[in-house]
Amino acid sequence: MNTPTDIAGQPKIDCHCHVFDPDRFPYSADAAYHPSGGETGTARYFEEVLDVHGICHALLVQPNSGYNADNSCMLDAIRQGKGRFKGVAIVSSDASVSQLQDLRAQGIVGVAHNFAMLGEAFYDAYDAMWDRLAQLDMFVQVQVRDDQMARLGARLRGCGARILVDHHGRPDVRAGVGGAGFQALLGLAETSRAYVKLSGYDKFSLEPFPFDDVLPFSQALLAHFGPEHCLWASDWPHLRAVRRLDYGPLLALFKKLVPDEDARASILYRTPLRVFGFGGE
Repeated sequence: MNTPTDIAGQPKIDCHCHVFDPDRFPYSADAAYHPSGGETGTARYFEEVLDVHGICHALLVQPNSGYNADNSCMLDAIRQGKGRFKGVAIVSSDASVSQLQDLRAQGIVGVAHNFAMLGEAFYDAYDAMWDRLAQLDMFVQVQVRDDQMARLGARLRGCGARILVDHHGRPDVRAGVGGAGFQALLGLAETSRAYVKLSGYDKFSLEPFPFDDVLPFSQALLAHFGPEHCLWASDWPHLRAVRRLDYGPLLALFKKLVPDEDARASILYRTPLRVFGFGGE
């Protein structure tokens, strides 16, 4: 098994993580789930995690759990991070161009849509907002599961915005890489404006770490999207994980999944640096 120190010296960017600070930023009353204990992690603590593992920058994702559309905790982390963080916000379907521009000025690069949690009907009214995101060169970030992408793929293709797909698309492992949802995800590569995160193994793997059943899906995504459209992410602090997860072993697993050194360097650093506009090191 590869060790995390094998890639400790190369620059890295984490492209999917969350911050929870309920003492300073109380949870929203309408959030369906309130993280607690080891599920939480403040921005200040997360920066210590990043430092230990040699992570230059991170893309913070606004969580439906805890905060829903109250982006205050994440925006504060971006401000305090002094260029280390950018973010993906949650907004309502009627968010105006000026509201999106204001978020972009605060370091927000896109808007999150959690189809896996909230269902497809919840986002029926979002197409016009996707057009506004396209106008501003921002991302529609989607978290789907199983075959949802088979129903959403055509809609995403037509929206014009850049597309960011979470966690391998959370495919149905039993259906294999030939499953309808995963095939629809692979088809998004043809747009040249879609990017996918090689992350979230715990959310769809049927096996314990090191999630060997994930390898065919990672390989297929790399073959179709290429390292220039793939990203790595930890999903820290591993909200509602069903297995023990730690940052170091996840980095080691990524090296196993992507053995080519140049491809790893692109996925870990060059691609997110270019795509999200982080400052170079």
